[in-house]
Amino acid sequence: MSEVGMGWSRGVRPVAAAAALVALFAAACGGGGAEAEGGDAGKASPEASAKTLTLYNAQHEELVKAMVDEFTKETGIKVNMRSGDDFEIANQIVQEGSASPADVFLTENSPAMVLVDSKQGFAPVDAGTLGQVPSQYTPSDHHWVGFAARATVLAYNSKQLKAADLPASIMDLAKPQWKGKFGIAASGADFQAIVSAVLALKGETATEAWLKGLKTNAKVYQGNTAVLKAVDTGEISAGVIYHYYWYRDRAESGANSSNTELHFFGHKDPGAFVSISGAGVLKNGKHQAEAQELIKFLTGKQGQQILSDSDALEYSVASDVPANKELKPLKELDAPAVDAAKLNGPKVVELMQQAGLL
Repeated sequence: MSEVGMGWSRGVRPVAAAAALVALFAAACGGGGAEAEGGDAGKASPEASAKTLTLYNAQHEELVKAMVDEFTKETGIKVNMRSGDDFEIANQIVQEGSASPADVFLTENSPAMVLVDSKQGFAPVDAGTLGQVPSQYTPSDHHWVGFAARATVLAYNSKQLKAADLPASIMDLAKPQWKGKFGIAASGADFQAIVSAVLALKGETATEAWLKGLKTNAKVYQGNTAVLKAVDTGEISAGVIYHYYWYRDRAESGANSSNTELHFFGHKDPGAFVSISGAGVLKNGKHQAEAQELIKFLTGKQGQQILSDSDALEYSVASDVPANKELKPLKELDAPAVDAAKLNGPKVVELMQQAGLL
């Protein structure tokens, strides 16, 4: 889960989100939100420039604003952006149903997209847009597409651990020798997406056993930044996070990462899971054609280049745009094949609650 403040209250409140998830998304979150409206009409026709899309956004607000501002400049289609957390907004969409004002939904992780898709919330993505995104970053049902990605990593304190000490698999963190030595942000959408990959790859029985081991072994923190900081200070020796928290800290000051390095599990391990950020056109949106244009732009060369050049340091995945050169190349991650359409957020929350992690 991103820890950037946003239009909907964007704090780390996953227990509430989890409860809503298990209770069939009972309580809708409050509306409201920040607006990001693009600039000049650019190449648009008068008809297009009169349109304003409503974007429900759970990705990094600064990044998405840069992308939609350029989209507006190119098309004249304005974008009213309301931001919040993955499941917070997914639950909102489910509760609003046909009354939702949203035209487009963007997330940081796949499970929130699957949640909306399970309620038949998306319109089919245009074929031209699907053609811009490699199959591994597109769910098998093609109801939405990936437009960015983040890699699971183990940040470790290089003064406390040597390479030979590191676990071969993320599953090894449930073993007794790791008790009290590592941290997780259990309540965040990021970590829950990682658990969803474990569930998809290893099955329910193995996931239950692993989560019980994590309950015994792991120290729980509120957010990936807190995990990284605890590793850096030596409070814990390692922590499960997404790659960009470390890369961004190193690019800025290194204040929370100077004593840390990253361990990439590779070998198609669940710990090498690459989570995709989703983009989908909502079926009940009033501006279907324009919404499809936005998704096409985000996955097109211009949108992907904005992502690659940004300090978000997430992976570009579409239109053959290389990721930021500071990142370990995607092709070297040796990630497992996971169908994003099969990531079961509600089941993950249920299993994590049973294990006492939520």
